[in-house]
Formats: sequence, structure tokens, C-alpha cells
Amino acid sequence: MRLPCTIMARAPQPRVESVSIYGLEEVEVRFGRRAALSGVTLNVPPSAVTAVVGGDGSGKTTAMRVLVGAIAPHSGLVRRPDRREVGYLPATSGVYVDLTVAENVTFVGAAFGARGLELAQRSDRLLERTGLSAARDRLAGELSGGMRRKLALVLALLHEPRLLVLDEPTTGVDPVSRVELWRLIGAAAATGAAVALTTTYIEEAERAAWVLVLESGRPLVSGTPEEVIAAIPGQVGQADSRPEQPAACWRRGAGWRVWSRERKLPSGSGAIEPDLEDAVTVAALAAEQAGGEP
Repeated sequence: MRLPCTIMARAPQPRVESVSIYGLEEVEVRFGRRAALSGVTLNVPPSAVTAVVGGDGSGKTTAMRVLVGAIAPHSGLVRRPDRREVGYLPATSGVYVDLTVAENVTFVGAAFGARGLELAQRSDRLLERTGLSAARDRLAGELSGGMRRKLALVLALLHEPRLLVLDEPTTGVDPVSRVELWRLIGAAAATGAAVALTTTYIEEAERAAWVLVLESGRPLVSGTPEEVIAAIPGQVGQADSRPEQPAACWRRGAGWRVWSRERKLPSGSGAIEPDLEDAVTVAALAAEQAGGEP
């Protein structure tokens, strides 16, 4: 089920507008005959975090690359500020592996016009909060995967961008460091940045003001986390063992989740209050039952 949204007329050529609310409107991207994105609308307002959720191949990374201008859409509308006001953490490393941590900071800061005391103060604060201060003289290529992700976030935040786009910023980062990275992300939003991020961690998406769920390049459902949960058709239940009766079910912790569109759960299962993880799973199952259409 897709929640209502304002749809813009599809443009014959990609257009870009610089406005305070950034995002995508009815964007389509094709790689050959394959549609990587189809009809994707994503609003990224200032002072808030917008999360894009989906499995591998869902189109999350493509959507972020369109938003920052790395990919031109075949049709639709892209709203973003000037490139100098965009901070981007790609799904790849996002750092220069043959430079030290300090050299990465100096190079990227200078590229955005930050130098001298201003750059030193910002970088000192960010490196301290990410635990990278002691690694200033280490080559980025010698850092662990988690430390490289933290450095990449530092580089994306250095110039205090108006639009911050993060592709799985906490993947490969230990749980304690993830908490600190989320504090930095939240602080950026609190100071006015529009933040768009992708994540495979549903508990992270629950912190966002708005969530978009993608499947095979198509939007399944969008809204606040509460609205996405409320949009679940039918009923979700829980069982200790896999139901013998035919039912849509999946593992969740030590038990099983069960979903019935007709609100009639199989015997041995009891109704529960679903969470966002349940909502994302049900959205994918409902689309599959409908023949792949969201």
C-alpha cells in the first residue's frame, strides 16, 4: 500500500530545481532494458532524517546517486542545492586510501573552501567524536573497514552541507561507534541539514522522520514509521513454531511471524502489535502476492 503523495507531471527531460525541500519526484532510471528506479518520489526536508529501506537490488544506492547528481534520471524531477552544499557518503569507501586521515581532511576541506582555523576546529571536533584523533597520521588504506566508514562520514560533514546524503553510513561499524555516528547525523539535522540515508538496519530507520521502502526499484510504502506500520493490510501474528496451515510467515528471533491479509491467523499463533520491521516485510510479501506491483 502506498500512502498518498503529491505527484509531479513526468518531464520529458530530467530537470533540477534548487529549493529548500530536496528530493526526487516520479524519477525513472534505466540501465539498458532494466528499470533500476520507476516512479520513485522522495522528499528530504531540512532539519530531518529521511530513510530509504530495501534489500539488495532494491534501488537504494541508485536513488542516492540520482539525488547527488552522480546519475542523470531518464525522467522525473530532482531537487537539490548547489553541489558545493551537498555532502555525500557513497556505498564504497568514500576516502582517499593513499592519503593519511589528516591529508584526507585537508584535501576535502580545501575542495569545499574550508581552510585554516575554521577547518582545524571542525575536523578536530569530528575526529574526536568518531575516535579517529589518534589515527591522524595513518593512511586511510590501512584503517579497518569501520574506521574508513567513520572517516568518510567526517569528510561528508566537514563543510556543513545543506543536503547530507549517506549510503549505508553505519555498515561495518561496531555497535558502540554506530551510536556516536547517529549522534553526529542527528546533530547535522538539528542544525538544519536535510539528511537522506539508506540503511539495512530497521531499528535505524525507526529513528527517521520519514521512511521510503523500495523493492526492485519501485516504492512499496512511504510515510512516518507510524504511518508505514499503520498501512499494513490484514493482521500480523506470532507463533513459537512454523504454522502447519498455509500462511505467509518468516523467522523472527526464536519464533515465527505470521501475516494474514484476511485477518484470520492460523491456529497456534496470536495477534501482535507489529513494528517497522514487520511492516517492511509485509509490504514486500503483499507486493509479491499482487504479482510484483506495489
